[in-house]
Amino acid sequence: MIYADPPWDYGGKMQYDKSSIKSINIDFEKNVFISAANFKYPTLKLRQLKQLDVNSIAADDCILFMWTTGPQFANSIELGQAWGFQYKTVAFVWDKQVHNPGRYTLSQTEFVLAFKKGRFPAPRGARNIRQLVSIHRGEHSEKPEIIIDGITKMFPSQQKIELFARKNFIGWDNWGLEIPQQKIKIMSQKEKETKTILNMENQQLNLQFY
Repeated sequence: MIYADPPWDYGGKMQYDKSSIKSINIDFEKNVFISAANFKYPTLKLRQLKQLDVNSIAADDCILFMWTTGPQFANSIELGQAWGFQYKTVAFVWDKQVHNPGRYTLSQTEFVLAFKKGRFPAPRGARNIRQLVSIHRGEHSEKPEIIIDGITKMFPSQQKIELFARKNFIGWDNWGLEIPQQKIKIMSQKEKETKTILNMENQQLNLQFY
C-alpha cells in the first residue's frame, strides 16, 4: 500500500477573502484569511513529481491512495498514471467543516484518490470504511488520521509506506522531510476525541488549583 500527500505547487497563488478589503473590514476588526502552500513547505511541480520512481517501490499488486484538491484533480490522475497506476475511484472525501475562498464555489473538501497496479491486493480486511469524513480542519496541510487508520484496517497485513510523511506511524514505513524519530500509534477518531476531552478536563482542573 502506498499513501501519498504530494506537495502540490499552486504557482504561488494565495487564497484570500473579503476581510482583506478595508472598505468591508472596517479597521480590520476581523481576522484576514491568507494562505499559500509554498509559504508553509517546499512544493513540487507536476513534472518534478513525475520524476519520482514510485513504481520501483510498488508491489506487483498494489493500491496507491493519493491526496488531492479540486484544482489538482486532473494532475493527480496524470501523476498516478506516470507512477505506473490506473485511476479507479475517489476513496475518501474530507469535509473540512471550514471553507476556503474559491473562484467558482467556496472550497471545503479534499479528496483521496485510489489507483491500482496489477490485481486487487489480498487478503482484504475491513469492508465498512466510509468514503465521507467530516472533521474540522487542523493546521495547514494536516490530514485527519482517520484516513490512514481506515487504510490500515482495510489492508492490515500488507506492507505499507507513506510518502511525504510528517508522522512516524507504527506499522508503516515512511519517506519525507519532516518525519520524527519516534514511532506513534495511529489513533482512531474516537480515541482522539476522548484524548481531547481529557486534556480539556485536565486544563480546567489546573485552572481551579491555580
